Amino acid sequence: MPDYNRREFAVGFGLLWLGAFQQGRCGPAVESVPLKVMRRRDFEPGYRKLERQGELQNRVRALKEIYSSCRLCPRACGINRSRGQKGFCGATARVKVYSAHPHFGEERPLVGRRGSGTIFFSLCNLRCVFCQNWEINHRGDGTYISDYELAELMIRVQDMGCHNINLVTPTHVVPNIVSAVRLAIRRGLEVPLVYNCGGYESLEVVKLLDGIVDIYLPDFKYMDGEMAAKYSSGARDYPEVAAAAIKEMHRQVGELVVDEDGIALRGLMIRHLVMPNNIAGTDRFVRWVATELSPLTYVNIMAQYRPEYKAHQYPEIARRITRQEYEQALQWAIEAGLKRLDGFV
Repeated sequence: MPDYNRREFAVGFGLLWLGAFQQGRCGPAVESVPLKVMRRRDFEPGYRKLERQGELQNRVRALKEIYSSCRLCPRACGINRSRGQKGFCGATARVKVYSAHPHFGEERPLVGRRGSGTIFFSLCNLRCVFCQNWEINHRGDGTYISDYELAELMIRVQDMGCHNINLVTPTHVVPNIVSAVRLAIRRGLEVPLVYNCGGYESLEVVKLLDGIVDIYLPDFKYMDGEMAAKYSSGARDYPEVAAAAIKEMHRQVGELVVDEDGIALRGLMIRHLVMPNNIAGTDRFVRWVATELSPLTYVNIMAQYRPEYKAHQYPEIARRITRQEYEQALQWAIEAGLKRLDGFV
């Protein structure tokens, strides 16, 4: 089953100390900056604008052409997925979905009162050894559906009252997603589109998503290529690839903007999972955000690492993080000058 409550450990383990940091009892006080606000009635999802302009159909065509020699992710397997061939991720040109439902364990600007409309896609282009959803991402549990049925899922979660369509692990099925968005527009899709990914993204594909995605929600998992290669199936180029992709995401959507009720409408939100022994390079990550993007970038320093899947085979990551490790991570973020840390804004 997917880790529906993946933030609850952060609430129980990490957020207990956020108040102490805010008041300066565990280091420098946090100087948070309020998020930008836009009236909901003034917001229109970017994908609807592109559809009106006739551009969205061009993006679908360009993305589906990539399936003939797949380079949807940086692994660039080059296989013809349209003919049923499978590359590293194990996917063909058919989309496979595990579940679709309101999710209340995401960041507060995504969840609001009615939840984030998560659609969990099966399979993954990273396959981390500590994956918390390994049954979906590694084993590929789920059901094959058509693009039309995917559009129906989008409408269904919107009709449930969800504040957004949250596409979880979308990288390897982007053509199907954009195709489904076009179909869903005709049924009245009008909530923000969230691209919830692992950060290992093709810059070419991210550029093709310009104007389609309203909210980017990437991970930035590692600052060291050796660590990425060891724990994410040989993805040695992860740090530079993720940095380039996230810079492009920031260029497209900028800092997070919310409505009058604090619900996210547009912008970049970055997740960073604190790992034992600073495997993720948290100190370098927060400095990178502050200097290469903006200190006003919305960043979630995540405390819920736990040794799932094959993590117990690696002694250095075969435990949860300590209180001191998480406090140190927050201290680094504050010292780097980050002003919009999840839990503080």
